Amino acid sequence: MKIKVSDVLRHVLLAFLSVIWIVPIVWLLVTSFSAYTGMNTSSFFPEEWSIINYKNLLFGADSVAQFPRWFWNTFVIACFNCVISTAFVLMVAYATSCMRFKGRKALMNVAVIINLFPGVLAMIAVYFILRSLNLTNSHIGLILVYSASSGLGYLVAKGFLDTVPVALREAAYLDGASEAKVFFKVVMPMSKPIIVYTVISSFLVPWMDFVYAKMMLNSGIASEWTVAIGLYNMLERSLINTYFTQFCAGGVLVSIPISILFIIMQKFYVEGVTGGAVKG
Repeated sequence: MKIKVSDVLRHVLLAFLSVIWIVPIVWLLVTSFSAYTGMNTSSFFPEEWSIINYKNLLFGADSVAQFPRWFWNTFVIACFNCVISTAFVLMVAYATSCMRFKGRKALMNVAVIINLFPGVLAMIAVYFILRSLNLTNSHIGLILVYSASSGLGYLVAKGFLDTVPVALREAAYLDGASEAKVFFKVVMPMSKPIIVYTVISSFLVPWMDFVYAKMMLNSGIASEWTVAIGLYNMLERSLINTYFTQFCAGGVLVSIPISILFIIMQKFYVEGVTGGAVKG
């Protein structure tokens, strides 16, 4: 079989990009097992290996590193956002896909236009609104920030729901089913892939966010921080020589739940993305 030069160059380029992508991850992993607490730039692999960083991070919380508390805060916020955002997205997607009402097209166009603007543009306004309601420096306020506009991200879910046969809904209507019953009993059981996709996407937003979390939780109370804020704080100039390897260990631990979630739900996740891309 004749091998084309373009194929060889393409695979060489992909291999090169893969190495660039994976080297920092490997370095983070091996550094987390270093017995040296600071940043070691003299060698790629640690001179002395140890699991002390994981032990200190999980069982030796101090005034600087409170990883178990940060992890729990982030997990709770992510779970609440996951439930609220998923409900909003699916309801908006169902309304725009399966229902016909006056102003539907205009509403969809407005939602698309709003999504073109970065969310950070509204940061200051959102902060002052929540501060006037005494919701800053609280996890409730952070959950509101993440979930309030989630319904605008309905397009992928709508594309998937567009593929659900109209005949099934019409048959349910003929049997006397209400709109709510059609939604829960007919459409949702056939929409597991897009539900999984929406759940994972909603869970990732607070899990990986730093900007909004830093803006909202600014009281300086370490026990109220999320993982992103806590790990970032370890990189301060006065702390980095003591906590850098713990920071690397925290980065590894944070990635584990997401990796497990993706491995378990990968099939449904891919089906949700591809199914939502069939129709707009």
